[in-house]
Amino acid sequence: MSTQAVLFDAPGPRTRRRHLLYTLIAGAAVLGLVGYVLAVLWRNGQITPDRWAPIVGAEAWTSYLLPGLQATLLGALISIVLAFLLGLVLAMARMSDMRWLRAVAAVVVEFFRAVPVLIMMLFVFYLLTYLTDVEGMWPSLIGVVVGLVLYNAAVIAEVVRSGVNALPKGQGEAGLSIGLSSLQVRSMILLPQALTAMMPTLVSQLVVVLKDTALGYIILYPELLNSVRQMGTRFGNVTVAFIVGAAVFILVNWLITVVAHRLERRLQRRGHIAAVVINHVEQPLEHQPGGKTTDQ
Repeated sequence: MSTQAVLFDAPGPRTRRRHLLYTLIAGAAVLGLVGYVLAVLWRNGQITPDRWAPIVGAEAWTSYLLPGLQATLLGALISIVLAFLLGLVLAMARMSDMRWLRAVAAVVVEFFRAVPVLIMMLFVFYLLTYLTDVEGMWPSLIGVVVGLVLYNAAVIAEVVRSGVNALPKGQGEAGLSIGLSSLQVRSMILLPQALTAMMPTLVSQLVVVLKDTALGYIILYPELLNSVRQMGTRFGNVTVAFIVGAAVFILVNWLITVVAHRLERRLQRRGHIAAVVINHVEQPLEHQPGGKTTDQ
């Protein structure tokens, strides 16, 4: 009997038909609401063909959408790499054998998890603007990156630490029994497994980083949302411009999710193959052919 069958009874034909009916009704309601909103926008002249015409032109893409997307991806890429590295360092520090290091890492993680990202961006931006000679888009870029890195590194640290703590205790004990240090056990045995197990959560955090670059709009960072607003003002089609911007965000996030899921499946396959090889190697050490053990 499967676990699913133990947890709840399988729905019968009448229940499945009822669920299908509920799904159709809910889908029709959603489509009706979307149709109503589109009709209102069309009636007010917000999504008529003349509003969409500038989006097809080269100026909308070369002057607004592509530069905005490039700035968004630049800020997100730098933030993702630095946040992941800093998150691993904080996670290892929180699991350290030294009490003072655990305490410092805990304070850092809890502080930056509690402070809103926008406040950190504004603080760094105004600090660079008034106290340094940094000019151009650098203050806004650094503000976006620092805010995203500090917050997401704290979140990633907790995700990784939770993944390590969820692993069976026997693996760490086995590593210590063969002479590995605590640091080597965590970095060589526990950490790779935790990263694989927590991959879905890490993927969702990467998507959060990409979307939160839009907060750079407040500190004048020329990311996609800011470029979309300028394009809407330039062509007088604000609604259409934001629809296109949302579609670009959705497409990029979907591509990131697809790539991450493929990476996750690849890591899981490698882990499964390794487990099979280990079992195959250990089998002859415990039992000889014919049912005789090695002690015999």
